[in-house]
Amino acid sequence: MHQLSTPLPPIRSEIELQQLAQALATPFFAEALFDQLDDVVFFVKDAGGRYRIVNETLMRRCGCRQKSEIVGRTPLEVFPPELGACYVAQDQHVIRSGQVIQNQLELHLYLSRAPGWCLTYKIPLFDHQGHIVGLTGISRDLRMPDKGHPVYQRVADVVTYIQNHYQQPLKIEQLAQIAHLSVAQFERYMQRIFDLTPKQLIIKTRLQAATQLLKSNMSIVEIAYSCGYTDHSAFSRQFKMTVGISPSQYRSLLRQTRWHT
Repeated sequence: MHQLSTPLPPIRSEIELQQLAQALATPFFAEALFDQLDDVVFFVKDAGGRYRIVNETLMRRCGCRQKSEIVGRTPLEVFPPELGACYVAQDQHVIRSGQVIQNQLELHLYLSRAPGWCLTYKIPLFDHQGHIVGLTGISRDLRMPDKGHPVYQRVADVVTYIQNHYQQPLKIEQLAQIAHLSVAQFERYMQRIFDLTPKQLIIKTRLQAATQLLKSNMSIVEIAYSCGYTDHSAFSRQFKMTVGISPSQYRSLLRQTRWHT
């Protein structure tokens, strides 16, 4: 094991422990850590929704060379208006309600990369008086499945089934039977191996197909039915909830040169 050439000084008092805890809890300390993660976007925003701290991953994905190009600006000033408005509404909901957004499946669009699936977490930030003064959050890219898990192949067979039958009605009980697992076991193993709940995987598969079809001249109604939705309004609601914009707005963005994938 590698030994430090200079031993660290011992922590001698409760005050020093508190000071260390405060230093570790600062957003700037978190920024330095999240700068090392290429698959995680990290940010801190004030009560007005302006970026105060961002990590290098967010900076790069927005096509910026310096963090100062983002800090002090709102999502409306960083992203296209349609996407920016969605992110602002989401932020304000967290700030006004104090509610946490956790494990929310989203499809993000960035200037410098193709659309990417991620899980988003946002939590409010409080001052010493308990007032909400902003929020912090991360968007973590979906990781690769754990192929070393002993149940991987059974769950992977279900994933393949979903990919081949997403146009049809799919029930969790039916999918669990294909994997020869109980519903509880299937849901637990799916999230452990693929990072998603079965419902999230179905949504991801259908909307991923939809994003490809939106590059064609098919109507929104035709795309909805082709992707397993019997009601095109339900498709539009699900699409907007996951992507942040409507299918027609997404199609419009794709037709803009700098946002084309």
